Amino acid sequence: METGTRKKNQLIVFGSAEIARLARFYFENDSSYRVSAFVVDDAYVDADSLDGLPLLGFSQALERFPPQEYEMHVAISYRGFNRLRSEKYYQAKEVGYRLASYICTKSALWPDLDVGDNCFILENQTIQPTVHIGNNVVIWSGNHIGHGSIIGDHTYIASHVVICGHCNIGKRCFFGVNSTIRDFCSIGDDCFISMDASVTANLPPESVAIGHGAEILKPDDRRGRALVKRFFGQV
Repeated sequence: METGTRKKNQLIVFGSAEIARLARFYFENDSSYRVSAFVVDDAYVDADSLDGLPLLGFSQALERFPPQEYEMHVAISYRGFNRLRSEKYYQAKEVGYRLASYICTKSALWPDLDVGDNCFILENQTIQPTVHIGNNVVIWSGNHIGHGSIIGDHTYIASHVVICGHCNIGKRCFFGVNSTIRDFCSIGDDCFISMDASVTANLPPESVAIGHGAEILKPDDRRGRALVKRFFGQV
């Protein structure tokens, strides 16, 4: 029993950039896993170690940290519109690795939450009942996912995104900070929802929704001076 528990908790992280380092931090401080090594493609091994752990090529990791004894987490961001993370996810699965998900304990979650493998879900989420989150999904900190919504595989959700109830989100989508999706919307595969975008209708695959940036008023603009006077009593 002791040996089985030890093996179950062994993890290697695919990646060597900042998100891989963060994955190690979260797994080791808020899960039962202990990270044993970082892994990259063979051609990208440029050092023997990273943050005190071995840095190995994929083929070498198969020998030293085999799938029969170790799990893997693919820690890659939205690079290549999520396709690189998707590619490495399938590469790891094909050789037999079980892909571990991380779900931060510092969130509001319900027992019926359905989450796939290799997900990375950070703190301060509000995820309502009957939500399904697919495989290889990244959900950064502080989001709201409404009841009955479905998040497709390989999607990346940045911080402070609001996805209202009963939305159906496709695969490989990207949601920028502060974007908002109205309830009952269907978002096709490979959609890019930019920062501050407000989506109120269905989007076909490969759509781009652009948010409008703030209007900047110069210091001598009378509208800006009037607003400052109204709210703060000064000009």
